[in-house]
Amino acid sequence: MKLEEMKMKELFDMSHTIAERIFDNHAYPWEVLPEIGDFIRSLGPLLPENEYRKIGKDIWIHKTAKVAPTIMMTGPMIICAGANVRHNAFLRGNVIIGEKAVVGNSCELKNALLFDEVQVPHFNYVGDSILGYKAHMGAGAVTSNVKSDKSLVKVHAEDGDVTTGFKKFGAILGDCVEVGCNSVLNPGTVIGKNSVVYPLSSVRGCVAANSIYKNQENVIVKENRDAEAEAVKAEAEEPAPKPKRTRAKKSTAAL
Repeated sequence: MKLEEMKMKELFDMSHTIAERIFDNHAYPWEVLPEIGDFIRSLGPLLPENEYRKIGKDIWIHKTAKVAPTIMMTGPMIICAGANVRHNAFLRGNVIIGEKAVVGNSCELKNALLFDEVQVPHFNYVGDSILGYKAHMGAGAVTSNVKSDKSLVKVHAEDGDVTTGFKKFGAILGDCVEVGCNSVLNPGTVIGKNSVVYPLSSVRGCVAANSIYKNQENVIVKENRDAEAEAVKAEAEEPAPKPKRTRAKKSTAAL
């Protein structure tokens, strides 16, 4: 995956987030991670009072959002229309939860931007990360946002590494990315839109759009896989050749 493929326009449909303006004047999405908190504080007071209610310090929740009474949350934070935040979610601040997004039981979010209709429904940790429109993390899938040696996180692109300057940086998921159950997205992971990560994967580096990630040595382009499947299907459906009919020779033996 090249750096050009990691720009916002390649990863996200910006019409599916309340935070579109945060990406202005930035080339790559991880550059906005330090700005999420201040952006929420500036946007929150401008939200329509007939649609959002302000709770505590710098927390705005849309009146149609479903928020379980058993969650723990601190601001700044915005929870958008139709979002569903379930039992025992732990929201640690600097969090934007998009329209109709789902944050499930025992999930933890910190310094995270979730586009509309994102689903992190069971036992997920999302820290210092951005999840694009309709991205989905299976049960137990997590972002790892700090390297074991505590060094600064790099993004490993095909055309060279980028030092982000961040000690904490989890993952960037493009629109419609599917992450399988119990997978770990290592620090600085970037996954292009429409890609699928197999369950139990440890993803390190970058995954191009429209890919199927099985492991680091086995990443399949979806179009190739689909073409192969169609070829196999066509071969299976091809009618078997009809057996040749042969005439029986007349016997010349005497009766």
